[in-house]
Amino acid sequence: MCLRVTNDVVISDKMESEHKGEMTNCIYSSLKCRGCRCALGKVIHSAPSRLALIRSIFLLYKANINCYILNSSSLVKASTLTFDQKPLRQSMNEVRQQFEAQLEQMSRIKNRLVDRSVTSNMVN
Repeated sequence: MCLRVTNDVVISDKMESEHKGEMTNCIYSSLKCRGCRCALGKVIHSAPSRLALIRSIFLLYKANINCYILNSSSLVKASTLTFDQKPLRQSMNEVRQQFEAQLEQMSRIKNRLVDRSVTSNMVN
């Protein structure tokens, strides 16, 4: 799962829906490699509430992806690698906390600007 992908990943304009399996009642677009046109995964646009956390998340097929390993300059199948993974709910909670902290900071800045504006208008 990724929050974003590079320009080498093409997001299909065609919306598809799933009627069985884990993604029942989901609407998604397919992801393909710009170079080889290989199917890379899906991005969910609409999903039932039980899958709400994966809306707008890029779901990738590890079996179809190659990874370039920087320290060894080698190319390997993603399916042969293990990634440190946090549970999705934990990751989403962390992102939510970051957004809430940024919103609070922006609110404090806005209040300071409003206070300055009011003070400035009172002086004039």
